[in-house]
Amino acid sequence: MIINVASDKEKVKSMAKLIKEREDFVKTIDHEKFSTNAAENYYEIIKELASALILLDGKKAVGDNAHKDLVDYLINYKDFSSGEIIFINDLRIKRNNSSYDGKKIENIYLKNHKNEILEIIKKLKEMIENRV
Repeated sequence: MIINVASDKEKVKSMAKLIKEREDFVKTIDHEKFSTNAAENYYEIIKELASALILLDGKKAVGDNAHKDLVDYLINYKDFSSGEIIFINDLRIKRNNSSYDGKKIENIYLKNHKNEILEIIKKLKEMIENRV
């Protein structure tokens, strides 16, 4: 569920600092050896950036399906295609399967989609930077 909250630029700036730390960390790990950890971290970066973006609009995702609702909400931004939303949801599902069911995210998935992941991260960061 997406709820209305007060827009909070200062909180977004604080979130951006933590996101940067996660980005720095994910760059240091061996993506072939630790593909699941890398993919999970990329998902967390996207999720946190999306949370920061909607917070600028006075919105917040809460509840049992908060992450899915958050990703689905991105369609409200003309910058995102339905294909990108589908991909982010796929990454979310893979992250959930690894976190909750112990399923590995194979290195080939990360290799095949790393550029797409980095483009989504770049897009989210630019959208936030243009508004903070």
